[in-house]
Amino acid sequence: MRKLVRVVVDTMGGDYAPVEPVKGAVDALKRNNHILVYLVGQRKIIHQELSQYIYPKDRLEIVSADEVIETWEPPVNAIQRKKNSSLVVGLTMVHKGMADAFVSSGNTGALLVGGQAIVRKVKGVERAPLAPLIPTEKSVALLIDCGATVNARPSHLVQFAMMGSIYMETIMRVKNPRVALVNIGAEEEKGNELVKETFLLLKEKKNINFIGNIEARDIPKGVADVLVTEAFVGNVILKLYEGVGTVLINRVKSAMMVSLRSKLGALLLKPVMKQTLKIFDVSEYGGAPLLGLQGGVVKTHGSAKAVHFKNSILQCIQLKDQDLSGKIQEYFSEKA
Repeated sequence: MRKLVRVVVDTMGGDYAPVEPVKGAVDALKRNNHILVYLVGQRKIIHQELSQYIYPKDRLEIVSADEVIETWEPPVNAIQRKKNSSLVVGLTMVHKGMADAFVSSGNTGALLVGGQAIVRKVKGVERAPLAPLIPTEKSVALLIDCGATVNARPSHLVQFAMMGSIYMETIMRVKNPRVALVNIGAEEEKGNELVKETFLLLKEKKNINFIGNIEARDIPKGVADVLVTEAFVGNVILKLYEGVGTVLINRVKSAMMVSLRSKLGALLLKPVMKQTLKIFDVSEYGGAPLLGLQGGVVKTHGSAKAVHFKNSILQCIQLKDQDLSGKIQEYFSEKA
């Protein structure tokens, strides 16, 4: 009998807590029979939310955590002071082997600090990057890093490239993934010192399929599978992607409703358009895993809705089943 993947969901973090995290967890349980969900947070509030749903009670448990780390709190102080917060309790469960992964839309800084201090990095990993999947014309690409390490060094970016390659090979089944360095031009001499130094290092890596620099306009074309950048640029790319995707979807939907002819055309095209527009919905791809840790940690947006949580929870099944942390650990142990 297949062992259940144990996922802890932070019900207290994010703009729409606890409504959306709880609903997303219930939806994930209904979608997949191979997960056990722990809802961590204030027990009474979680019970109130769950009372409106029918769900498999044998695969959902509530874990009490009375404190909440707010979005405005300094990350280090919050982690140190609020030991009974939903975020700290959830990460501790992963560290102790009581759960396989943790999903949260709470304080990003606290999650980054807690992930590296509580769950802990794989030996040899210098920084743990956030790495979401983003849609492209051909499939998806992994954007690494999108918000964890702003003051990155060339050695960090090289490790990001390696971890990104392992992710795409392991989780997305992409053979010999193409790795590109996000830059303001395709030429080797373009960019700031960080990018130019990283380029030279990546060019020497025989175990990375480095294809050179990539400009932002070429990212949606799907010319690379792994997009390497430091957190500031990565976060800008991610937020722009989300914004353009939302506008595109809304404009297409509005255009279909302007006249009787467009409405009839929309009715005929509905199946195709629904599938096409779905590709541009970032929520379909789950959250951003914090790679290089000894356990699974996935960050969803602060404004995440139930669908984000559902897909992030399901994403954790892949992370566990394919032993992504173990494969990253195996690579870095060989380099030690």
